[in-house]
Amino acid sequence: MTKVKICGITRLEDAEVAIEHGAWALGFVLWPGSARAVAVEAAAPITARVRRSVQLAGVFVNPSLEEVAEAAEALHLTHLQLHGDEGPAFCAEAARRTGAKVIKAVTVTSGANLQAVEVFRAVDFHLLDSRPPGRREQTGATWEWALASRRRSAVPKILSGGLDAENVGAGIGAVDPYAVDVASGVEVPGQPGIKDPERVAAFLAAVRASGAVGSVA
Repeated sequence: MTKVKICGITRLEDAEVAIEHGAWALGFVLWPGSARAVAVEAAAPITARVRRSVQLAGVFVNPSLEEVAEAAEALHLTHLQLHGDEGPAFCAEAARRTGAKVIKAVTVTSGANLQAVEVFRAVDFHLLDSRPPGRREQTGATWEWALASRRRSAVPKILSGGLDAENVGAGIGAVDPYAVDVASGVEVPGQPGIKDPERVAAFLAAVRASGAVGSVA
């Protein structure tokens, strides 16, 4: 059962549309360098309204533990998505302080990346993404999914990078992920952070067509 995380939420109406169509989790980008960044103060009213209906992930890049803990409390975060240079010890302490699950992101350009992420054995998920050097967020580009066959870790994987309604079925078939993560693929073209209800619906329908969408867990 493949779950769906809709990332880059900036508006309540988009959160509600994602939930209506069966999203498992919503992502709030708390890194100011992102085009989809949202301040904790702006995200708090959204998470307060939807927290009982969906999992809530905060997306961070090289934060301090204090930043993570404060955001987790203010936004009722269930997941911490770490896209920077955070090491295993940081991930463990962030989980201990917040009680949230940890998603560690890794750029996949070769099999070596999948071997390197094995040091993060204690996190809850590995997010396999396509961002190139110098970028700290999802890029809207896919990666070579066949590389996933080289992965030996038992940590559940989340497929990210360039997904949309047209290719998500193929991605699921190639990678067999626990969940898929989408941002630009369900947005109004040229408007980062603004979701298109029709694209959201089409994406969730495409995931359902390739296997049942899982419930909140």
